[in-house]
Amino acid sequence: MTKVSSSADLPVPAATVWAVIGNFNALPDWHPAVEKSELKKEDGGTLRKLSLMGGGTIEEKLEQIDDKERLYTYSILSGPLPVSNYTATLRVRGDDKGSGCTVEWSSEFEAKGAPESAAIEAISGIYEAGFENLKKMFGG
Repeated sequence: MTKVSSSADLPVPAATVWAVIGNFNALPDWHPAVEKSELKKEDGGTLRKLSLMGGGTIEEKLEQIDDKERLYTYSILSGPLPVSNYTATLRVRGDDKGSGCTVEWSSEFEAKGAPESAAIEAISGIYEAGFENLKKMFGG
């Protein structure tokens, strides 16, 4: 399995950031590549269908959410990304003073239909675009 991990430090409390990104359906509120997100319940699970800017959709499943730890884990069921068996965790960790935080986004997957380097580049680009926007929103 290939692993990608990225993080961004923000000068605001973890609870403030989690209030924005901790909702599984909130990706359009902070990620510039996502136009809209639609939630649905299926077989006792929660799925989201992401509509991407410029077209395309990704369907993802919520695997775990923990508001106390400020994290959620999800998997990709279908979409245009060059990956399979993709599972990722989005987490917000507070700093020691409580005045700042670190957002961490990490995943494991297998490259599919493209070289591993292209899959890593695609996933890393998604994470970085999200972090850049969070820095604009929260002054990072």
